[in-house]
Amino acid sequence: MVFHSLEVSPPTGDRRFAYVAKDVTPAVWKSVKEAIAVENTKRSYGKYISGFYAEDAFHRDYPAGALGASFLGFVSATGHGGGGLEYALDPVLAGKDGSYTYAQNGGGQIIPTAHDVLTPASGGKEVRLTIDRDIQWVAQQAITATVKKAKALSGTVIVMEPSTGKILAMATAPTFDPNNISKATPDLLATPAVSDPYEPGSTGKVMTMAAAIEEKVVTPTTLFTVPDKIKRANRYFGDHDKHATWKLTTAGILAKSSNTGTIQIGEKMKPSTLHSYLTKFGIGKKTGLELAGESSGLLAPVDRWSGTTAPTVAFGQGYSLTTIQATSVFATLANDGVQVKPTLVSGYVDQAGHYSPKSISEGVRIISSETAQKVRLMMESVLSDEGTAPGARIPGYRVAGKTGTANRIDSSGQYHGYTASFIGFAPAENPKFVINVTIQDPHGVHFGSLLGGPVFKEVMSFALKSYHVPPSSNTVALLPMNEKEMKALAAKKSQSETKTVSKA
Repeated sequence: MVFHSLEVSPPTGDRRFAYVAKDVTPAVWKSVKEAIAVENTKRSYGKYISGFYAEDAFHRDYPAGALGASFLGFVSATGHGGGGLEYALDPVLAGKDGSYTYAQNGGGQIIPTAHDVLTPASGGKEVRLTIDRDIQWVAQQAITATVKKAKALSGTVIVMEPSTGKILAMATAPTFDPNNISKATPDLLATPAVSDPYEPGSTGKVMTMAAAIEEKVVTPTTLFTVPDKIKRANRYFGDHDKHATWKLTTAGILAKSSNTGTIQIGEKMKPSTLHSYLTKFGIGKKTGLELAGESSGLLAPVDRWSGTTAPTVAFGQGYSLTTIQATSVFATLANDGVQVKPTLVSGYVDQAGHYSPKSISEGVRIISSETAQKVRLMMESVLSDEGTAPGARIPGYRVAGKTGTANRIDSSGQYHGYTASFIGFAPAENPKFVINVTIQDPHGVHFGSLLGGPVFKEVMSFALKSYHVPPSSNTVALLPMNEKEMKALAAKKSQSETKTVSKA
């Protein structure tokens, strides 16, 4: 509510009115009117205080404050959504105005015998979300603390059910309080989970692995000679740390997150084949989540690739995606190769109180179930002692995931700083949740394993407990990651076959 002054003393200058106060509660306005009335009883008619009036201003109350603000958005003073779901679903929430059409005479009076038409107003619907408030709170606390500790530009956590696409949490830091929108800077009002694309780095390697296994050009145990640096076209590509030449399996290359090894795996396919799989996974296309401003990311057409593009793309750079796209990629692997459209909306309630659930979109198969299961088993090795994220393990549960530490493109278009991430799911044998933790431009420690891993572990542990997901009932032998383990496995197998023959 705002109230105005019309031609009162002190004068309003050359304007017909002036705002005296804004964001006034009805109680305050009532007190003002009563005070004016009391004062006027003491004055003569010509000296009455007059010219004050109020007009209604719409205000939405957000009891949870900043919790979920980045995707909920806010309502402007006009009563319409100004961002997030409030904006995207405004037509559903607001309903439709009614109208009354009639005839009147020259004096402005309604002609009772003339035809008139009354179109009643229709109220808006209530929208029920897929968000789990408790998981949202835990995710918000965890990412806020990590962003602050790392002095990062921002951070996002998404929790999704891979089989339904339902988003249980989408937390962003820093964020804003929609109850006090005037104090929010424009950059805080966006939804970075869908609007801010970035180069994924090593989390993108899972798509290269899935494509190569699906195309049957490698298996999880194919051996590669992996130096710490290789040259392709006119450029050298290297692993993050210098190392002696390794003999790694495909699984070992993923576990150790080797760029040079992943490049060799990517070279087993034509560039057009690699490009087609990234496209199938959704890179370069919007997910269709119910939020305005979603970016499709960027994947250049394969006919524009140079001699260094395919090697770069293989290990997760040279293209961009959003946090929701990256989450969808991992959800596809968790859901046995079937991609389900992500959603924030569970259903709608009409004016009569009837609830209509939103139908789950029909999934699209991206890779075979067999390939997805092989990649999932490879991803469990990432959390082994020899992998890059042993600290993300959760006691009692099989967990699969992938770390990412990518060079980051800043606002000027130059590489500056890093994007740190960890994306994973649990239980690995039958994933219930996929969690993506992505942190932009941290200072100091910038590895996905050290920044994203602990947040993943905290949020995933809570989600598993909250939904009473039982611990993994079975353990599985991890895939051999190097030549030594391959030889040991072969020797064990040979010994077992010898014993079998002897018994016969």
